[in-house]
Amino acid sequence: MTLKSLLKLTLIFTLFVIIMGAYTRLEDAGLGCPDWPGCYGHLTVPDEAHELAKADNLFPDQEVEPYKAWLEMIHRYVAGTLGLLVLWILIRCLRDPEAPNKLPIFISALIIFQALLGMWTVTMKLMPIVVMSHLLGGFTLLSLLLLLYLRTKPLRIPGGDSTARKLAPLAMAGLVVVVLQILLGGWTSSNYAALACTQLPVCEGDWMANLQLAKAFSPFQGDHPSFEFGVLDYHTRMTIHVVHRFGAVVTAGILLWLAFKLWRTAQSGLLRSSAVLLVLVLAVQIGLGISNIVLHLPLGIAVSHNVGAALLLLTMVYINYALWRKA
Repeated sequence: MTLKSLLKLTLIFTLFVIIMGAYTRLEDAGLGCPDWPGCYGHLTVPDEAHELAKADNLFPDQEVEPYKAWLEMIHRYVAGTLGLLVLWILIRCLRDPEAPNKLPIFISALIIFQALLGMWTVTMKLMPIVVMSHLLGGFTLLSLLLLLYLRTKPLRIPGGDSTARKLAPLAMAGLVVVVLQILLGGWTSSNYAALACTQLPVCEGDWMANLQLAKAFSPFQGDHPSFEFGVLDYHTRMTIHVVHRFGAVVTAGILLWLAFKLWRTAQSGLLRSSAVLLVLVLAVQIGLGISNIVLHLPLGIAVSHNVGAALLLLTMVYINYALWRKA
């Protein structure tokens, strides 16, 4: 397998891991196994009588839920497989004198840190700052793998399209805004604030008078036996949701302006196509976000919203690479 093919496979697999992680989180299976890396003291979900007895002895206050436990363990298995793929990429790049080496080393370090965040997610009982960091780590890994792939497959845009290079600062601003919006989405999800507002375009009631920004975005939420299902009061969760919703409006405005400017300015067919793709992904993502509110967070749409965020981020990474890369 060539390095490019390996990177393609790893990119697809990373997206699958992100989907699996979102599905696990939205099914409230993040603590399906209360220990790490095993499950109730086993490498697989306990189902035999003696295994269940051991699980009850180790965790007397927690009942084994096979469905949630298997979701959590499968997520760990696929994440472990991703780690092996990243190690393979590192070895291939270090052996190839023409391949990048600093970026694969950084990616390998990142996935080790991701494993630690996965452990802390369980041991710290779904502490929101850890859960959000774990989510951001997955998106960062996906972005860096795309960047590594692009560096091994040069774009056929001489000079990065000199007429469109003037839009590079705007593209970078768009990338930063997308990352911030993903952070807000992760904070909304980890604090179980997705349904804190059920009306459009803004929340029900006198929401402006009840905003609690300092409390909503404090990483310190006290000492709790578990953060599952959230520990914040309604008004604090509502504040998180409102900020995420307004962040979506700002993000959409900046990305639409970037797409319009790219379409008008770029001479490269690749950049013009990426502008169209950006609008399409953004439109789908907005539709999914609205559907989550109107339909009260159905599982399939909520998971798709995570996928949409990943695709939006990849699109922005591609556009920035095309505009900023050296001639």
